[in-house]
Amino acid sequence: MAYGQVISAIYRHDSRRVLATLIRLLGDFDLAEEALHDAFTAAIVQWQRDGVPDNPRAWLVSAGRFKAIDNLRRRARFDASQAELARQIEVNAEDRLQDDSEALEDDRLRLIFTCCHPALPPPAQIALTLREICGLTTEEIAHAFLCTPTTVAQRIVRAKAKIRDAGIPYQVPSRDELPERMESVLRVIYLVFNEGYSASSGSALTRVDLSDEAIRIGRLLVGLLPEPEAVGLLALMLLHESRREARVSPTGELVRLSDQDRLHWCQEGIAEGGALVELALKSRRFGPYTLQAAIAAVHAEAASAAETDWLQIIGLYDVLLRIEPSPVAELNRAVAVAMYEGPEAGLALIDALLARGELQDYHLAYAAQADLYRQVGRMNEARAAYRQALAFCVQQPERQFLTRQLDSLG
Repeated sequence: MAYGQVISAIYRHDSRRVLATLIRLLGDFDLAEEALHDAFTAAIVQWQRDGVPDNPRAWLVSAGRFKAIDNLRRRARFDASQAELARQIEVNAEDRLQDDSEALEDDRLRLIFTCCHPALPPPAQIALTLREICGLTTEEIAHAFLCTPTTVAQRIVRAKAKIRDAGIPYQVPSRDELPERMESVLRVIYLVFNEGYSASSGSALTRVDLSDEAIRIGRLLVGLLPEPEAVGLLALMLLHESRREARVSPTGELVRLSDQDRLHWCQEGIAEGGALVELALKSRRFGPYTLQAAIAAVHAEAASAAETDWLQIIGLYDVLLRIEPSPVAELNRAVAVAMYEGPEAGLALIDALLARGELQDYHLAYAAQADLYRQVGRMNEARAAYRQALAFCVQQPERQFLTRQLDSLG
C-alpha cells in the first residue's frame, strides 16, 4: 500500500478515536480539533522519514497533546492566561493518561454522553455527536435532520460553547442518570448507522466505517446498560447490516430487497440479531427500535419476498405507528400492504400520504409510488413519479437505479 494510502486509512479508522481522547485530555473541543490536525500534519512528515509507528493512535494522541500545549505557550506571549491554561492541561493530561480506572475505557462512549448532556437541546446533542464522534460533514448531518447546513453549524458552535461555559464533564454518567440520557444517545447511534447503511450523498451506497462504528458503540452501550431499547437497537443494526453484501451489485448499483440474493445475507448477523430481538421483546418494555428490529427479523427469516409474512409486518407497523407516529413508517407499511393486498391498495395509501405533504421531498416515497404505478399499468404516472424521485435523490447509486427504472419504461 502506498504511503499516502496508509495515512488515509489510519485517518479514516482512527481519527475520531484520537479526537475523542484529545478532547478528554485537553478539555476543549476546538483545541482538540486543532491538535488532531497538527498531529496528522506532523505524521505526514515524520512517518514518511521514520516509518509508521507500531501504535499510530497512541503516537497521534501524544503528538496532538504536545502540539496543543506548544501552541498555547506561543500564544502566551500575547495572552498570559494561555500560559496558565497550558500548565493546567499539561498536569491534567498527565493525570488522565495514568488513570485507567474509569468505568469504561472507550473515549468515544464518554464523548457521546458529554454531547448528549441534558443541558443541550436534543437537536444540538445529535448534531454535535455526529460531527465529533463520526466526522460527518455539516451537509451530511443537515440531510439527516432535513434542515440547512447553516442551521447545523450554528447548533454545533452553540453546543460547544455551552459545554465549555457550563463545565459539562467528560464522563459516563452515574447509573441513576443513565436512563434519562439514553433516548438521545440511542437516536444518535441510530442516525450514525443510517448514514453508514445508506449514505446520504456521494458515489458509494454505503459507508462501512460509520455502520461498523455505530454497531461497535451499540455493543458498548448494551454492555454498560442492557436496557431493552438499547438491545433492540443493536438487533436492528445487526439485522440490517446482515444484508449489506446483497444490497449492492458487483458494479456498485443498488439492489432492491425483493431482488437480493439471500444466500449472500450474513447468517451470523441474522442469528445474533434475532436472539437480541427476542430478548428485548420478552422484557415487555420495548419501544420503536425493538419493533423495527422485529420487522427486520421477519424479513430475515423469509426465503424470498413472496414467502415473507407480510401480515405480521403490517401488524408490527401498526404497533410502531401507535407508539411513534412517523410518515416514513406509514410509507413502509403501505409497501407491506401492497405486497399483501395488492398494488392498488398500497398505491392508495401512498397517494394519500403524499397528498398530506409530509413526504413531498422524500425521494423514496415517489420511488415506491412509481413502482406501484408500473405494476398496475399506469405508465405515464410511473414516469412522472420516477422523475419526481430523481429530482430529490442525491445519492449516486440510487440515482442510477431510478434512471434505469425510468428508462425501462421507454
